[in-house]
Formats: sequence, C-alpha cells, structure tokens
Amino acid sequence: MIKVAKVSEIPASGILPVEVEDQFLIIVHQDGEYFALEDQCSHAAVPLSDGNLEEGAIVCPMHGAKFDIRSGAALTMPAIRPIQSFPVKVEDDDIYIALDEEE
Repeated sequence: MIKVAKVSEIPASGILPVEVEDQFLIIVHQDGEYFALEDQCSHAAVPLSDGNLEEGAIVCPMHGAKFDIRSGAALTMPAIRPIQSFPVKVEDDDIYIALDEEE
C-alpha cells in the first residue's frame, strides 16, 4: 500500500485530490470513513475534486452525475460507467491506498 495523505489533511465531509504514480485520485472523508476514487468523471472527463459530496456520493461539477463513494458506481445520468475505486487503510494519522489488488 502507498501512503497518500494524513487524516488531519482532510476535514469531515472533505475531498482531497492526490497524485499517486501518475494517477489523479481523490480521497474522500465522510462519516468517519475514507474512500479513494479516480479524480475524473466517466461522462465528462472533468475533475471530481471540484465537485461536492452528497450522502455517500460525489457529484460531478459539470452535469451533476453522481458516483457512489464506496464503489465508484455511477448512480445518476448522464454518467453510465463507474469510476475506479481503490482499497483504503488508515493507520494512526496516515492514509494508505492500494493501486492494485495484490497490495
């Protein structure tokens, strides 16, 4: 797993954009849990880090498409394809993600 951020860097209901091994990702903090997703809408290819959080979903700032923060599943139109999600592990103040399933 790769250390990507500190818990103290992300406020409650916050979004932190990070770059890991040439991939642009977001770390989402909601209800005391942390999630990692790709930072690009599957419909409009705009950064989701510019969007908002709404009850378990990240909302694209361009057309309002919503994605589940746990799985990356597309929840509303105009998005029909999911975004990639990544496993997250929190140890003390450090947030780690796995870019592939073997980590």
